[in-house]
Amino acid sequence: MEILERYGKPDVFAYNALISGFCKANQIENANKVLGRMKSRGFSPDVVTYNIMIGTFCSRGKLDLALDVFEELLKDDCKPTVITYTILIEATILEGGIDEAMKLLDEMLSRGLEPDTFTYNAIIRGMCKERVVNRAFDLVKSLNSRGCKPDVITYNILLRALLNQGKWNEGEKLMDEMIAGGCKPNVVTHSILIGNLCRDGKIEEAVNLLKAMKEKGLRPDAYCYDPLIAAFCREGKLDLAIKFLDYMISDGCLPDIVNYNTIMAGLCKTGNADHAFEVFEKLDEVGCPPNVSSYNTMFSALWSSGDRYRALGMILEMLNQGIDADEITYNSLISCLCRDGMVDEAIGLLIDMEKGRFLPNVVSYNIILLGLCKVLRVSDAIEVLAVMVGKGCRPNETTYTLLIEGIGFSGLRAEAMVLANSLHSMNAISEDSFKRLNKTFPLLGVYKDLSYSDAKE
Repeated sequence: MEILERYGKPDVFAYNALISGFCKANQIENANKVLGRMKSRGFSPDVVTYNIMIGTFCSRGKLDLALDVFEELLKDDCKPTVITYTILIEATILEGGIDEAMKLLDEMLSRGLEPDTFTYNAIIRGMCKERVVNRAFDLVKSLNSRGCKPDVITYNILLRALLNQGKWNEGEKLMDEMIAGGCKPNVVTHSILIGNLCRDGKIEEAVNLLKAMKEKGLRPDAYCYDPLIAAFCREGKLDLAIKFLDYMISDGCLPDIVNYNTIMAGLCKTGNADHAFEVFEKLDEVGCPPNVSSYNTMFSALWSSGDRYRALGMILEMLNQGIDADEITYNSLISCLCRDGMVDEAIGLLIDMEKGRFLPNVVSYNIILLGLCKVLRVSDAIEVLAVMVGKGCRPNETTYTLLIEGIGFSGLRAEAMVLANSLHSMNAISEDSFKRLNKTFPLLGVYKDLSYSDAKE
């Protein structure tokens, strides 16, 4: 910045470029310094300046700071644009929900700004995410009267929402409406259809659709191939999955890391960890450096095969490569430690997780509870449950079922029976879970006099 000011004549555009560069490098403090320097030299930030800052905070989940910048924008008599509001609306949907986002839309309209397709698509996506799909459809129907027309992205959002709910008939009608309106399905449309067909076990139909899209002149991308590769892996047809990967390459579509991770996970699940490791070692060579998911897959597989040294080496290599651990990494480590009876070490890792940027979730706590119950440390499990609740992590049905089983298997059978009855009466455990418990514990002399019909009463 000093060099720019000493040897050049920086303008607002130059300062904006500096601010943008610092923001992209995650150097927010330096970006703020440039903003302050810009003002001190008599340059008024423009809407682009503020949009950069607002977008940076929103992309990092700091909506409150973004709104502070927005207030500063207004105080400086700088007029927000459609882009300003669209950025805020997208972030508000994630943090405050669709109703809060709609308030911003109303505010935007009151300022005489006309939302564009990007704005409406953000709102439609938010509605679908919150499963108010009918509300999303109502908004789409009103777009023409709002001076906006749905595009292929709009239809793809709606199609994904319908098919996620298994509503194929409605999805077909939407496709007809889309085509009739002059909007051609694109590669993303087909990847949505292929993914949902594979999810529903209709692999042959998915393969035929892939062929059909190529006949239409559309070039499938990695997102089109991955559901098919994953489907073959799920069915244990790894030879077909690998052949499909080769076909993908021969067709001119380079696999991405998601495709390779799918193959490695499939190999590991079928006990072929060594083959998976061979694939892993060639990732850099094929231009797909491993990511955190790659390392998580190999760590779990190697640990499960008894090779702890190589498994821990995977984690160290990952960290040395500058790849941060994620929640799955922590949960995998905690699970492996508990599985091998090292529950205290697992609890220590849970504490380390709390100190870091990842808060333990219900899965993390459930793994610890299972580990404690397996070694009959029920009182410690109950204490962990209390800590879990105290930290605002809500137990789920698995949590309660693990605790009931742990109490029962530790010999406190009467207490387990009372707890099961109590939780079932509060609908904390389902009827199916209660039935399963009712069948399990009689083998241990538990619930001898208890029938499911009695418990319901």
